[in-house]
This record gives sequence, structure tokens and C-alpha cells, in this order.
Amino acid sequence: MIGPGVPVETAILLNEIKETDSENRISVDYQCAMLEERHKTQECESDHLSNKIGSTKSGVGACNAERALRMVKLARQETRLRPYITDTVGEIHKALSNGKNLMVEGTQGTFLSLYHGTYPYVTSKDVTASQACADVGIGPTDVDDVMIIFKAYVTRVGEGPLEGQLDREEVLRRGWMEHGTVTGRERRAAPFDFTLAKRAVRLNGATQIALTKLDVLFPKAKGIRDYSNLPKEGRDFVSKIEKDTGIPVSLIGTGAGEADLIDRRSISKSTKKKPAKVAKLR
Repeated sequence: MIGPGVPVETAILLNEIKETDSENRISVDYQCAMLEERHKTQECESDHLSNKIGSTKSGVGACNAERALRMVKLARQETRLRPYITDTVGEIHKALSNGKNLMVEGTQGTFLSLYHGTYPYVTSKDVTASQACADVGIGPTDVDDVMIIFKAYVTRVGEGPLEGQLDREEVLRRGWMEHGTVTGRERRAAPFDFTLAKRAVRLNGATQIALTKLDVLFPKAKGIRDYSNLPKEGRDFVSKIEKDTGIPVSLIGTGAGEADLIDRRSISKSTKKKPAKVAKLR
């Protein structure tokens, strides 16, 4: 389900539906804003966004700006999306009323938040867990778990500050080089920032952590699926994250494969007071 707070570009969505064969598995809320070609043009022609802020030029910012001005076209007006238009908020609350579980997936890093990030080098809206819930129409009392996702090192694409940034040669030497999924631009990298992690946990109200790419930081961890088999430096790193943030690291990624995962959720299960109705994945 695509909630009403998410901008939608028709051509891209229809193409992804075809590629993933999800004709019968997707629904778009009738209140979604439609991202149009002119939004991309506006961002490409803006020197401030393109060169100073480092926008991806995808048009999302311009679309969100028009929505704030009450000028944007909504999904219910897009004829090509008619087969997928739904009251997703109604469907979500129907599922919750029937005792079903729900996962809400957010987007972008906490410090790209319009309100809590490194302004002005941020995205065009808030991206914390609270906003993700608002985007799909659920309130804070519906949420039982908030999982925050940390990478074992920090990366950033585009402009803006990055504490402890490594030079390009060092990034390549460590095998940390990545590229932006939209623009293909190289991402800058820095060691894990425990201070930022602690603040991100607070801003999102996180209850558990998923840690990715531990194998990139510690190559000996590659493919390991049992926490006790991790190299000592890997276990020490996880322990420090837990100590500094005050919440458990429940999932640990140790490789690119789906099965390259250490699942420690049973360790913290005893701390839960009730089964999760809504898990917010961030």
C-alpha cells in the first residue's frame, strides 16, 4: 500500500508494477500527490537546489512544495492509476481492527529531515518515524515497535556536512564506496557516528536496531548467522552501539544474501509488554 503522504510518479509506478508482477498486490491512496514532469524541470532549473543543496532532481521537493500550496494533482484524478486507487487508510485500520500486524516502511536517513536534519542540506519533508506514521494515517498509540536501521559506517550523497569524512582513496581502500540509487553519484563515507546514532534513536522513538553491512566493516563476519561466531571486534562494536543508544541490536546483516542475517529478536522479546500491531521500519 502507498499511503497518502507519498508522492507518486505514474510512469515509474506502472513500470515497477509490471517489473514486479504486482498487479494484484498494490494499492495507491486516492490522496497521494502526483509527481509530474514539470516538477523535475523546476528542480533542474533551480541553481539553489541542483548545485548548492545537491538535490536528486527527481521532482519530489517541487511536488511537496505544490502540495503545501494546495496546487498539486491528486491520485484520484489520474485515470491511468484508477485500477489501483484505494482508501488505504481505511484498509489499514480495518486490518488493525481485525488484529492483523502492519509494517510501515519509511524513507531516507533521519538527518535528511526537513525539521531535524542538517538544514538546508535536507529533503523536502520530515522523515522520522512520526512522519512515516502520519503519511499512512496511523496515530502514535497504534505503534508498538520502531525499528531503526543503521549501517556499520556512515554515508552521504550530495552536499552537506559529514563528521569524520574520509578522503576518496581511503573510502576505496576500505571497500566503503557506494553510489546513490537515483543519481548514481558517489557517496561520501565516514566511520560510524555514535552521537548521531543516539540522537536518531531519540528522534524516532526507536525500540530496536537493525544493523547492516557489518561484514563490510569486519570482513571476517561475512556470511555468519550466529552471533556467538562473530569476530570479537564485531561483537564489541554491537555492544557499544547498544550501550550508547540504550536499545538492542536485533538484526545484523553480514552479507548481501537474504540469508546472511543474525536474528537476535528473541533476546529482547521478554521486554515487550504486548504483541506488535504496527512495526515501524525506519
